[in-house]
Amino acid sequence: MPHSADAPSRNRRLRPRTPSPQSPDGLKDSARPAENQAPPAFEAWGSGRSPGYGKGRGGGKSRKPGRLAPYRRLFEPHGATAFTLGNLIARLPMGMFSVSAVIMIAGSRGSYALAGAVTATGLAATALVAPWTARLVDRYGQARIAVPATATAALGSLALLLCIRLGAPDWTLFAAYAATATTPNTGGMSRARWAHLHKGDPAALHTANSFEQAADELCFMLGPVLAAFLCSALFPEAGTLTGAILMTTGVLIFAAQRSTEPPVVPRRAGARSPLRTQGMVPLLAVFLATGAVFGALEVTTLAHLDGPVAGLLLALQAAGSCAAGLLYGSVRPARSLPGRLTGCLGAMTALMTLPLLAAGTGSVYVLAVALLVAGAATAPTMVTGMTLVQRLTPQDSLNEGMTLAVTAILGGIAAGSATGGAAVEHLGPAHGYLVPVSAAAAALLVASAVRARLS
Repeated sequence: MPHSADAPSRNRRLRPRTPSPQSPDGLKDSARPAENQAPPAFEAWGSGRSPGYGKGRGGGKSRKPGRLAPYRRLFEPHGATAFTLGNLIARLPMGMFSVSAVIMIAGSRGSYALAGAVTATGLAATALVAPWTARLVDRYGQARIAVPATATAALGSLALLLCIRLGAPDWTLFAAYAATATTPNTGGMSRARWAHLHKGDPAALHTANSFEQAADELCFMLGPVLAAFLCSALFPEAGTLTGAILMTTGVLIFAAQRSTEPPVVPRRAGARSPLRTQGMVPLLAVFLATGAVFGALEVTTLAHLDGPVAGLLLALQAAGSCAAGLLYGSVRPARSLPGRLTGCLGAMTALMTLPLLAAGTGSVYVLAVALLVAGAATAPTMVTGMTLVQRLTPQDSLNEGMTLAVTAILGGIAAGSATGGAAVEHLGPAHGYLVPVSAAAAALLVASAVRARLS
């Protein structure tokens, strides 16, 4: 039986409207402090009840909600699990396509330079096209735009595969891979659905953004491994072919969950791009510098170890970020969002010094531990940044705002990779870790300088 548009709200836990023995002060929930006035500590939430809930008249201790309580609450709305499953299937290939293309092109044409140029062209095309695709999603709805955009991207991947198989000229590889730039930002669309389902609930949105960041880390950790396995165990084109199938299947499942799709918000007369919203440009600069941290860290680690073990260490860094993201989603931050962002960036800057120090020891095991710990600040930083994007961006351009953030991160990754590579070549592999430290410090300085504008 189809569900009405207000089905998610009926499934949410309703709070009592009258004072109870567990709320002796008699305050309504609306009269209690907001999220940015929370007590100076981190507290688990998820029950939707006041801190005194569960205490008996005799003052007995209440049973604290578990770490998974916020996530159980997150998935309460009907259809939340289904759209998340489809989104995860669609998102996994995002970590597969670049690796698959490099293996496929280098294996058939014998040139890693050509392979790198083709993938770089695809990245540049994505940076240009993705915001426009997201704007169409905001204007016409997720299902109406995501499905044809995904079909176009899948055809681009299949065209690249056929060009390799048939020995087509090199220029056709660039054209085919550029067509994949229409791939919709499935992570942004998923975050928009959470914002719709849990509108006006900062606690649930914090948990949702933490879950989405952990999902990003998981997909980018497993995607390259799966791609390399398929290309080596089956045939060179297997990674690209599998990625196209997974992406198409996942988006179709995701788009079919119409009950959770946010309604199209009529575009306001004279509506402007999210870029013109106060605080958005400096926030994108923070994302750009943060992306440089990721790109430089990856290139430096690959150059420092120069072998398959580098992939395992990068997976450890992603695993540390994934675990930190899930844990971060189960606690309630006490500070305001701008203060929280500067705190996370300060922690990232401090933790990024660990790989620099570990590289000087010459021990792979010490470096592995350092990367694992350094990854712990990544997810909280990204979660807080994305939450700020959602707060600054008008509702009628939410997908565009989040896609601009992703585009800034991708641009930072490209810049960080180039800078990290140059540092490794001129200063040595160990000193290449100076670049992510410097990039994190730059992000911290920008966020601190514009903190008032982000409020």
